[in-house]
Parts: sequence; structure tokens; C-alpha cells
Amino acid sequence: MDTQSQLQIIKRGAVEIISEKELISKLEKNKPLVVKAGFDPSAPDIHLGHTVLLRKMRHFQDLGHKVVFLIGDFTGMIGDPTGRSEARKRLTEEEVERNAKTYKKQVFKILDEHKTEVVFNSKWLGKMSLKDTLELTAHSTVSQVLARADFNDRYKSGKDISLLEFMYPLLQAYDSVELKADVELGGLDQKFNLLMGRELQKDFRQEEQVVIMMPLLIGLDGVNKMSKSFGNHIGIDDLPEDMFGKIMSISDELMMQYYELLTDENLCEIKKMHPMEAKKKLAKDIISEYHGEKASIAALKDFENKFQKKDPFSGLKLETKAFSADNLCDFLIQEKICPSKNEYRRLIEQDAIEVNGQRLKEPIFTLELNQEYRIKFGKKRFLKVIFK
Repeated sequence: MDTQSQLQIIKRGAVEIISEKELISKLEKNKPLVVKAGFDPSAPDIHLGHTVLLRKMRHFQDLGHKVVFLIGDFTGMIGDPTGRSEARKRLTEEEVERNAKTYKKQVFKILDEHKTEVVFNSKWLGKMSLKDTLELTAHSTVSQVLARADFNDRYKSGKDISLLEFMYPLLQAYDSVELKADVELGGLDQKFNLLMGRELQKDFRQEEQVVIMMPLLIGLDGVNKMSKSFGNHIGIDDLPEDMFGKIMSISDELMMQYYELLTDENLCEIKKMHPMEAKKKLAKDIISEYHGEKASIAALKDFENKFQKKDPFSGLKLETKAFSADNLCDFLIQEKICPSKNEYRRLIEQDAIEVNGQRLKEPIFTLELNQEYRIKFGKKRFLKVIFK
């Protein structure tokens, strides 16, 4: 594929590339790039937030580049301090090993196993002598590390910052040196660590890696990044029915971010769809990717049976009303359900009034005696009446 076509795929969803000019130069050499992304096995389950990077790695694989899935089993025992207001709880070797095994099993739902090199950074970091470690620290300064917003905030508030946490960006950066990475992928919150990789490669007389930063996927709460600690995540091993319901609960605005970062769909075409149908398609597509087509169809049917086919009028008492109005508009105003004729017309124009399952297209609707009417007014008001 030519450079511009590759660039179009690579840039989808990316927030920042440092630098695009360098990336183009690397692509124009027409040889496979070494593309690295690191994951510390801090929790056993991979959620959709993690898949943003994994999907971008798959894009590079499909374009013919070499993808390295790095499991930070060594750095995972330190814990990435990025975005932390206090020191992260350190993991034991047993916890890291257990989580790493689960990671390896889950990532190949996205990556091509036969085209993926899986490496553990303990292979080189675990062999470093004290002399090697001290030599590595000479490539950074305390003022550089304290310039990070999260470290700076903790320092000013008097909260402890361990020397181990100071070392984390350097250790992650050294991974890029060891792998001779051409490209490193990471979340926007990883900018400091990713740029440290460029600096360290330069010190080691390597060509600097291109940094591609992806946005942080917003979780189900619509506010915070998707994270197990926030309880706003969708795990790729969640039951299909649970995944479907969770995806259907997100806002229409958030849905478009999910489409951009979690699918390869044409966004212009998706915007033409009704939001409800678009969201169903999103849920179905995501579940198909991780559980298969049959599971996605079953999850869709389960959702529709539970939520959409439920009769909202079934629990309502049938009310008998004296026939004091011959049209629906006057009746709704009389019952103080609708404040005015203008409001009634506005709701008709918005397809917000239904009678017996049919949306009213015209403002005039004549009521008849001894006829049962199921009236939906707006999104939440339901009436079941008969006129005598």
C-alpha cells in the first residue's frame, strides 16, 4: 500500500503524532517498521479501553509491519505512576505472572498471533547490574521528572514519590532502545514516557521512534477514562448479553468515539443512521469481534426481548373518561398533560406523540366513544383511556 493510504489508516483516531513527517519518511523506505506497545499486567482482564491500542497495532500488522506486544512484567512490579495522585500498590511476581498469562490469551482476539512478537521486559531489565542501572539514571534529571504534572502535584502537596517511580519512565524508555523501535503507541496520558523513549534512543545513537498517541476511551460513566478501578469498563471477556446492555447505555456522543476507536466503520455513513439502530450495530459488531456472530445475534435478541418489546402500557390501569372533548389536543390540555396547543404542535412535529402505536403526523386526531386509546406523550408519559 502506498504511503498516503497507510497514513490514512494509521492516523484514524490518533490524537497526536510526533512527528508525522518522520513517520512518512520511515514509511517511504518500504521496509517493515518495528511497532511497539507496552502493557503492564496490573489487572487480569483486558477491557475495551486497552483495545484502542491493540486495534491500532492490528492496523500496522495488516499493513505489513512488525508488531511487538511488550508485557511489562518487570515494570509492572513498580507500577506506572502516570496520572496517579499517590503511590500505586506494587504487585508481586506471582500476580504479574498470573495476569500476564491472561493478557496473552486475550490479545489474540485482536492481534494476529502468527504475526505478533510477544516479549517480556524482564528479559533485559531483570539482568541489569547496579552499574547499568546507575548509568541509565544519568540520562535524566530530577527536574525533568518533576516537570510531569502528576509528580509535580504530588511533590507540592507533600505526598511521597518513591525513587522506583522516578525510574519508571527511564525503564519504559529503555524498552524502546532494546527493541530498536521505529514506532511506539500509547495513550495520550503516556506522553512523557513515550517522549523519554525518543530521548534515550538519541543518547544511544539510534534513530528516534515516532510516537503515536491515542485518546483515552471514556468509560460507561461518560466522564472518566475506562478503567476497572472506576467500575466503568466493558471487559472483552464479559458475557455477550452484559456487553450489549452496557454499550446500549452509553450516550449518542460517546457512541461516535466508540465507533472511531473500536471499529473500522465509515463514520459518515454511521451518522446517517438512527441513533438507536447505530448503537445496536455498534454493540453487535463489538460482540461479534470478541464472541462471534452467533453470540452477537443472540445478545441483540435478548436485549430487544428484555427492553424494547416490553409493553409500557401493560401495568397501567384502564381509565374511563367522560367524553368532554372531541379531539386529542383538547383532551391533553384538559388533563393538564400538555400545557398548550403550540406545545402540542411542536411535539407532533418531533414525532413525540403516539396513539395505539402510531406516531401522529397531523395535529388533528378525533376521539371516539367506547374506543380504547394507548397514548404516549413525550418519552415518559403513558396513558391508557376509554371514553364514555
